[in-house]
Amino acid sequence: MKNLSEKINMPNKQKKHKLGFFGEYLTVWVFLCIIVGIILGRTFPGISLYLSQIQYAQVSIPIAVCLFFMIYPIMVQIDFGRVIQAGKTPKPIALTLLVNWGIKPFTMAFFAWLFMTKIWSSFIPAELASEYIAGMILLGVAPCTAMVLVWSYLSKGNMGHTLVMVAVNSLAMLVLYAPLAGLLLGIADIPIPWETIAFSVGVYVGLPLILGFFSRRELIRRKGEDWFENVFAKNLQYVSIIALLFTLILLFSFQGEVILQEPLIIAMIAVPLFIQTMSIFILTYVLSKFIGLTYEDAAPSAQIGASNHFEVAIAVAITLFGVESGAALATVVGVLIEVPVMLFLVKICLRTRNWF
Repeated sequence: MKNLSEKINMPNKQKKHKLGFFGEYLTVWVFLCIIVGIILGRTFPGISLYLSQIQYAQVSIPIAVCLFFMIYPIMVQIDFGRVIQAGKTPKPIALTLLVNWGIKPFTMAFFAWLFMTKIWSSFIPAELASEYIAGMILLGVAPCTAMVLVWSYLSKGNMGHTLVMVAVNSLAMLVLYAPLAGLLLGIADIPIPWETIAFSVGVYVGLPLILGFFSRRELIRRKGEDWFENVFAKNLQYVSIIALLFTLILLFSFQGEVILQEPLIIAMIAVPLFIQTMSIFILTYVLSKFIGLTYEDAAPSAQIGASNHFEVAIAVAITLFGVESGAALATVVGVLIEVPVMLFLVKICLRTRNWF
């Protein structure tokens, strides 16, 4: 019998992540949860406000709990021998560093400037436009370091490679975030949210990684690989999907009032963010094929550039511009469109995997 590490990274024709009822109609559940979240936020604003204020270092504890349960079921299925092997493959790592730090921040700055000062200039005052631009730039300089594990898993990507990319981008963020954000914003001293980065990476990546490694090893030792794969992992995957849906409900309940009060502003911010996401995804996906990556490496490489580490962006926006600022609002819009857009990109990946 082939071991689990081979199955996690084998060609997609041989392996399917069967998510059953939830997975088959995931898009429907996503939009239902968005609607439920907005309704709950409007109907019970006191509860939503209370939950949204349960934070540590600008990281929402309820969201952190949901993300943990999204990511642990994925971590526990990774053969960590493949992680070491992935770390020795330079092409995917070089590509993600080039796109995330050499291209993405500058394209985000361009699209933000284009839409806020040119296309939407008749609708948005110049002062607010500059704040929206700042918030979008802060998003563009913060590549995703955790949720990409979920998108990669749903896309049937190489989880060893994805985990290496998460580690590399987390370290790169510590060094490059402040200089790049400062350059693009024209601000000399950009504060680095050390606590936010450390806490979010620790809870979203470190904790599920450690628990996944030890629980996987112990369960296989006690019950055998066949039981682990066909019983434990098969049932645990539903936990990820349910946690994703709860995350959506929480996110939209926290910001439901803003969406209902300023739908036009939300839409005008969302358009350039969506174009940025699609542009970076397509660019990285095409480059992945050009340099000869397999589909399993190409999908997560494109997804990590397309998505953002919104906690870091929100923390810096609030520190620099204030909680009621346009910059903070722009980072929040990034949060709201993240999951639906990334699920759309997951579908694109799955439908185009025969290109590789």
